[in-house]
Formats: sequence, C-alpha cells, structure tokens
Amino acid sequence: MTAPTIVFDLDGTLVDTHPDLIGTLSWLLEAEGLDPVDLVQAKNLIGHGMKPMIEKALKLQGRGSTQDEIDEVFGRYVVAYEKRIAAASRPYPGIVAALDHFAAEGMLLAVCTNKLHRLAVKLLDELDLTRHFQVITGFDTYPVRKPHPDHLIFTIRDAGGDPAKAVMIGDSETDIRTAQAARVPLVAYSGGYTAIPLPELNPDVILDDYHDLPATVARLLAQAAVR
Repeated sequence: MTAPTIVFDLDGTLVDTHPDLIGTLSWLLEAEGLDPVDLVQAKNLIGHGMKPMIEKALKLQGRGSTQDEIDEVFGRYVVAYEKRIAAASRPYPGIVAALDHFAAEGMLLAVCTNKLHRLAVKLLDELDLTRHFQVITGFDTYPVRKPHPDHLIFTIRDAGGDPAKAVMIGDSETDIRTAQAARVPLVAYSGGYTAIPLPELNPDVILDDYHDLPATVARLLAQAAVR
C-alpha cells in the first residue's frame, strides 16, 4: 500500500527566507542605482520564483524593459544570493517537529518549489533539512513549474507517492492554484508570503501554528480516503 505523501513549498512555508532573498535584492538594486526594497512590502514579491521577483522589482522602478536586462540582473542576483543563502533564513517554529512526526508515521515527504533546484538543495543542506525528504524539485526540474499542476503531480510520483493520497503545504496564491488544479488538498500557512489574503484564495485549511499540522494533515487524508 502506498504511503501518504506530504509536499511542502519552500520559501514562506518550510523556511522564512525573506531576509536573505530580499536582502540580496536590495543590495543588487542599490548596485543598479535604484532604491532598496522594504522588507515587509517585499514579501509580496516572493512566491513565483526568483526571476519573476527580479522582474517585478525592476519594473516597479521603471527598469527591466528587456529580457536581456532581466536575465543579466538575475544572473548576478543568483551569484550573490547563493553566498548568503542561509545567513538569516530559518525554519518556521514547529516545522521540524512536524517533519519528524510524519517520518515516524511512515509518510513520504517532498519539496516542490519554484526556487532553482540547486539553490533549494543548498538551502536545505545548510539548515540540515534535506535528510527529511524523499525528493526535492525546483523551478528547473521539469519542463513545467508551479502553478502548473504537473509540477506537483510529478513531485508526488517521484517521491514514490500517489496524488490521490497526498496533501500540499504552501503559503501563496501560486501554491493554492497549483494544488487546486492538481486536485490535491492544501494547507495554507498564514505566516508566509502572499499578496492576496488567504481566505480569498479558498485553500482547504488555513493554519496559523505548525504544531497543529499533524492533526490537520491527518484530517485531510481521512476526508480524501472516503471521497
């Protein structure tokens, strides 16, 4: 019998990465002669991947009119970000205990992120989280990426799981739309990064505290089993 699969987004879900993501972005913008971004407001730039974040930040200040410019700035961003990838980024409170619980229950664990794969692995390695996951998939793992449902479906299957016995944990519109399109129940973490209030996005559950995650996931899996 296939074990349930629990799939996590990374930025804003597993790890609070905005201090390093946005700190690097502000440094880069200042190097371009532009204004740095406010840490709180800039959280809304995160969620679609780093290149869209760079593009949005440039266009907010009248730059990024050509793809060549966006690609060039993005390349420099990746180099700078990789050097400080876990300087201030930390797992959210309660998440490690939840991962340990799921592993003890024999569940399959995976990461499905729009971060470049090698950067996702590097971040998780530096925070000693990689060991928890059967598979980690990123922006460049498959021909498609979130919000395309196949990014999630392929991740579940590569972890050895079945989409009919899976739950996704995310924090943003991208995650919610992905899970809805894949017909996978989603727990939306309220402490992450979203420009749209979570209730307006209609996730299956909104969660404020990861200490409640095991019971929430168990309930969603039980509901899915009787459908």
